[in-house]
Amino acid sequence: MMIEEVASLVERINCLAQAHSVPTGHSGPSVHGAEFGHLPDNITVLEGESIILRCKIDEEVTHKAWLNRSNILFAGTDKWSLDRRVSLVNSNTSDFSIQIERVAVADEGLYTCSFQARNKPRIAHVFLIVQVPARIVNISQDVSVNEGGNVYLFCLAVGRPEPTVTWKENKYGLMSEGEFLDITEIKRHQAEEFECITNNGVTQPDIRKVKVTVNYPPMITDVKNMPAQLGKTAILRCEAMAVPTASFEWYRDDRRPVESDNTLRIKNEKTRSLLFFTNVTDKHFGNYTCFASNRLGASNASMLLFRPGAVYGRGVAVNVGVSAGVGFWLCLSVSLLIKV
Repeated sequence: MMIEEVASLVERINCLAQAHSVPTGHSGPSVHGAEFGHLPDNITVLEGESIILRCKIDEEVTHKAWLNRSNILFAGTDKWSLDRRVSLVNSNTSDFSIQIERVAVADEGLYTCSFQARNKPRIAHVFLIVQVPARIVNISQDVSVNEGGNVYLFCLAVGRPEPTVTWKENKYGLMSEGEFLDITEIKRHQAEEFECITNNGVTQPDIRKVKVTVNYPPMITDVKNMPAQLGKTAILRCEAMAVPTASFEWYRDDRRPVESDNTLRIKNEKTRSLLFFTNVTDKHFGNYTCFASNRLGASNASMLLFRPGAVYGRGVAVNVGVSAGVGFWLCLSVSLLIKV
């Protein structure tokens, strides 16, 4: 096709195009043939996929061309486009089709198939819509905060169409719309993984998680007095919830540290400490104090190992500064916190 003929054809196309409006609200299939006489079609394709644009013609066509906006892609079988991703699929008496490989967002727009039959120019439009799956591109790192502090989380996402962003709290099923999630005066029960979910309906939602750790001082939760038989085994238990995990120490009536020997063994686990008496003797009976601490504070509680039949009250956990030996426990708490 001569340059003058192409120029003349394009000029006629522009005149015809001014008489046709291009609606963009209609959604067509992923691969569709543009046919003369129809209103412009929308073709939707995912970024990175390939697409074939089909133009149905007849044997009386003498000239034909594909254009993207005002740029000529093909004039007959002559390629004018410099883009290697664009190729001619068919060029015969009934089908004039091109293919675009690895479609990019920049490829979105109006494509025109123009042909001349019986000395009359005709055009068919197709509007290419490029969609991009929703994807999280930036999100908060895992957070560690002291109880009562504030937490600010963010989750930024991209996609075409514009994606929605939702924060989900799995423990109670709470949802929050938007990229930002603010938690003021956070409580220990709010410590968990928070999910950021972004979706635009193109593919499956993109989901990422942020772990929020809430630190708090030890709180002793399970203490009770225990009866013991001479010559038998016995166990005193001290459980404490804390983040970071508490360190445990045991003390006797006169506030001497309890140390393991051949008749007594201390076993510290993640949330509790156990005193194992392997062979109870008279010297073992008495008051024992469990002391739990971490870098945020400490708590202590007392309990009795007693002879069967003796009457004692139930052991009660007391925070530092409230126990009977307030001076001793306060000094001990301060010294342990200084070590941390």
